[in-house]
Amino acid sequence: MPEDRRQRPIAKTGGATEMTRLPTQLWVFTFCCAWIALPSVLWGEERPLRQRIDAEVRAAWEREQITPAGLADDAAFLRRVYLDLVGCVPSYDEVRQFLQDNDPQKRAKVIDRLLDDPRFADHQANVWDQVLFGRHPLNPEATRKRDSFKKWLSGKFTRNEPYDRWVRELLRAEEEGSELFYVQFRNQPEEATVAVSRIFLGTQLQCARCHDHPFENWTQRDFYGMAGFFVRLVVLDNGGSGNQRRYTIGEKATGEVLFTGAVKDQKPGQKGEPVKPKFLLGPVLDEPPLPAGYKEPDARTAKTLPKPPFSRKEKLAEWVTARDNPFFARAVANRVWAQFLGRGLVHPVDDLGEHNLPSHPELLQTLTDELLAHGFDLKWLIRELVNSQTYQLASTGPSTEALPRWYERARVRPLSAEELLASFRQATGYDNANPNRPDGRLPNATEEYFLIFFGEPTNGLGEFQGSLSEHLFLNNSGQVWQFVQRRKGNLADVLLSSTEPWEQRVDRLFLSILSRLPSAKERQAFVAHLNSADGKAEARVAEAIWALINSSEFRFNH
Repeated sequence: MPEDRRQRPIAKTGGATEMTRLPTQLWVFTFCCAWIALPSVLWGEERPLRQRIDAEVRAAWEREQITPAGLADDAAFLRRVYLDLVGCVPSYDEVRQFLQDNDPQKRAKVIDRLLDDPRFADHQANVWDQVLFGRHPLNPEATRKRDSFKKWLSGKFTRNEPYDRWVRELLRAEEEGSELFYVQFRNQPEEATVAVSRIFLGTQLQCARCHDHPFENWTQRDFYGMAGFFVRLVVLDNGGSGNQRRYTIGEKATGEVLFTGAVKDQKPGQKGEPVKPKFLLGPVLDEPPLPAGYKEPDARTAKTLPKPPFSRKEKLAEWVTARDNPFFARAVANRVWAQFLGRGLVHPVDDLGEHNLPSHPELLQTLTDELLAHGFDLKWLIRELVNSQTYQLASTGPSTEALPRWYERARVRPLSAEELLASFRQATGYDNANPNRPDGRLPNATEEYFLIFFGEPTNGLGEFQGSLSEHLFLNNSGQVWQFVQRRKGNLADVLLSSTEPWEQRVDRLFLSILSRLPSAKERQAFVAHLNSADGKAEARVAEAIWALINSSEFRFNH
């Protein structure tokens, strides 16, 4: 194909796209996808979701006349998929073995292995902990005991419990650890309404709290109808201190939300009108009357509350997670897509209103339908996403958007505090030098420092700015230096103890920290710095490690 034709914009002829005039990278991508899909076409089989994803995304490129990036090389793919699936960079041995492996199925195999890795469940628990709480919950009590919540949620991912099942248990709040979600909304049913609607239904109701929603069809009565499901919940303090403090969630049988109309129309002393619970786009909850003579226990002094004769909490949990709920499956399909592809098909990820249409409506419907067909199996969905060529594109290309709307290249994101700390430990061989540290805990409040300086997650809109305090911490803190300085068994010790030529040791340095081999220029510069007879080899190695873990390349996923 002549070069001048390959570089032309996509041409239209009689309403059809001329494949011979596609940009080179897009033509190659199209050919590969078509070849992969060929057996299913010949034998009439349903194509795997990963292929349908690529076909939908490719169709948008053709329509928008977009040239995509090529596929990421093996090193970039491996680092990205490790961070996304287990929250940590790969080890030196894992990188070396993967780069030397000639198996054409090696990417799919490493994905399968990582999905079965115990770290997958822990990483997903960290991801969803941020979705459900953020760094700064409304009630600081929910901050102190989050380890128990993460343990509960990690168990769900370890057993690969369907999403609808564990969300139902979360909203019931009867399993140890799950109660923390409601603790953050203690005595604030309106805040619980906003959070549950946003997280699990992809619906922004907060604007309907004070007046009817200006952009959607939600009214104040819709908002307070949802709040009616939370108004009877009671956080019961069962004693203990600090992280050992225990709570249970009780539920009263009486109590209503009082509605006083739009805030601008309210008058001093105005009494509100009780509002019955009502499902979004659904009916008012059919609630039977209380038994004759029923007496409500005093929730102010009780350590436990008996289950009410009728539980609004149970009905909410059933409705939210129902297969025919018009919001639930669509919202999580969009959220998981955004987790791995950078932005939701509807963006922002938790605003699926009529005013905010998806970029790829057919693809979002396909993801939703397939998730329902596979019983809300998130691990299955994640496997399909990361096996797609769309996910495996390179992160470089002509697009300068932080989160490309058409997914023409991979997103670039900063590592979370948890990912950064785990990657420091892995890359520098910290745990090899400290095998007996109990529970893998770090000394000197290192984890707390990392949360302080790196703990604010990005807002999902592609906005990120490294702070001055972050740079100062990386440059000057003893918490960072403990990873760098020589300890028996760590990376510095391995490099200094080796008898290999410095060229090979520099290769090991780069593979350990950046998950790739150095360029010829980088190798030459590092060898010149390290191969010195001035008696300062230990300091030079520490400086080299420090320089790489302080680099932007290490800070981001690429």
